Amino acid sequence: MPRVPSAGVPPTLAPVTLTGRFVQLEPLSLDHVDQLATAAAVDRSSFGWMVVPDGTDAMGAYISGLVADHAALKVLPFAQRDLGTGSVVGCTRFLYPYWWSGRAEPDEVEIGGTWLGAAAQRTPINSEAKLLLLEHAFETFGVWRIAICTDERNTRSRTAIERIGATFEGVQRNHRVRAGEFANPTGEVIARNTAVYSIVAPEWPRVRDGLTSRLGA
Repeated sequence: MPRVPSAGVPPTLAPVTLTGRFVQLEPLSLDHVDQLATAAAVDRSSFGWMVVPDGTDAMGAYISGLVADHAALKVLPFAQRDLGTGSVVGCTRFLYPYWWSGRAEPDEVEIGGTWLGAAAQRTPINSEAKLLLLEHAFETFGVWRIAICTDERNTRSRTAIERIGATFEGVQRNHRVRAGEFANPTGEVIARNTAVYSIVAPEWPRVRDGLTSRLGA
């Protein structure tokens, strides 16, 4: 976690609840295990490019790991609650925070680890969740840059990222481990090529206006 040590300000990733019209992002905890396991079990056909635990035990281990990573300042994880039904329908998170300038808040974060149960897909939830995360990162953290990354071959994810208004920066080769049944059906530890996109602070107003318009706000 690079930062300027001489500033003497401890880095932080404070838990927060972010609420929109369609979705509420709330700090992920073991209280969410049962509902998330239920959401993930309905139809798993769209989870081929990501890690989505199958079953209560696997979901509990997944959440425990993310809670531990949050304590280590590696991630800030959220459960996604559908405000129309009240149900918890998925997860998302900030990850790979960097503290370049010695402030308490990160100067760069990545948005990722996002999944939604089948019933919540192709609804306004994902777009509004991205808007809430971007707004918090740029306007509360004051980040310089947000990264959004995906497997180079995941055309559906890349199209969605481009629709947000992120800029394609290039492909990092052998960058991370392949995840998901489509990406890695054998379960081996295999490197993937990562398509890297970003939004920088001067672009935020344009991106915000585009997402707001899409949501009809």
